[in-house]
Amino acid sequence: MTFLRIAFLALAGVLASPGVRAHEVRPAYLEMRETAPEEYAILWKIPALGDMRLGLYLQLPENCKTKGEPVAAIVGGAYSERWLTKCTGGLGGHQISVDGLRTSLTDVLARVSFAGGGVQVARLTPENPAFRIIGGHSGFQVAWTYFVLGVEHILAGVDHLLFVLALILLIHDRRILITTITAFTVAHSVTLVGSSLGYISLPQKPVEATIALSIAFVASELVKSREGQLRMSERTPWLVAFAFGLLHGFGFAGALQEIGLPQTDVSLALLMFNVGVEAGQLIFVAGVLLVCACAARLTSITAAPVRLAAGYIIGVASMFWLIERLVSVTGA
Repeated sequence: MTFLRIAFLALAGVLASPGVRAHEVRPAYLEMRETAPEEYAILWKIPALGDMRLGLYLQLPENCKTKGEPVAAIVGGAYSERWLTKCTGGLGGHQISVDGLRTSLTDVLARVSFAGGGVQVARLTPENPAFRIIGGHSGFQVAWTYFVLGVEHILAGVDHLLFVLALILLIHDRRILITTITAFTVAHSVTLVGSSLGYISLPQKPVEATIALSIAFVASELVKSREGQLRMSERTPWLVAFAFGLLHGFGFAGALQEIGLPQTDVSLALLMFNVGVEAGQLIFVAGVLLVCACAARLTSITAAPVRLAAGYIIGVASMFWLIERLVSVTGA
């Protein structure tokens, strides 16, 4: 049982770290839309927790003057401000920056659209907290930015990855594994698109709690798995993956709503975010299979104790998230 004790100690260290949480990819979002010559409607969204917002402050060029009072609100875990600004002489050649970004752990997705139809998209990071306006760009920037966000979101979403990991360890046949991952992909793509476009919706906090419960279920199946005794998740893994994939899609949609979608490129941004999620998922699956193949060649440990240890680790993590999210739902 030494292997199990080491695994539990490692897991306890991870869960005790204050920086480790599922779904922490929550960039701020800046949208500037030219509504008249040299006039822009601005939307500035910042991640918030309750009534507390991140200390990120937009710095516009000196030739930009605010018209009227900004309208502020906190909705869905984000603080947002809307206002109009007049930039005498235009924005071309000027720099936009975000104070406080260098000392944060988040990014800023910026989109500037011009009256003539051009669009410029930039991604600001703690290392590069500013960008210069150089005029309209093609939709390639939008596509690439949301693709990268999708990849980063799935690779940082530890809960989703643990669900996929449990499926990989449960399934021994590569063909069935491909079918199962495909079912999971189709299911969460359906709810991601439907929820993001407003066709279907569920309260986000209960959804996150149920996602944790779905991980606990596959972890339980992994612990109870026995050679020659197929459980339901092993007989019809694609059905389990599809059913829970619908829930996970709502989780992806919640993250995308926090990021925001550009008003004139909704379809392109949504498509590329989903493609990025799938690419990140495939990277993870390929990495796990590679590690398993190397471990099989380099060690004499059999698969059974590894699955058992992984099941317990995934189960403990999922119950930690379940309790944490139930407390959030009840407001305790």
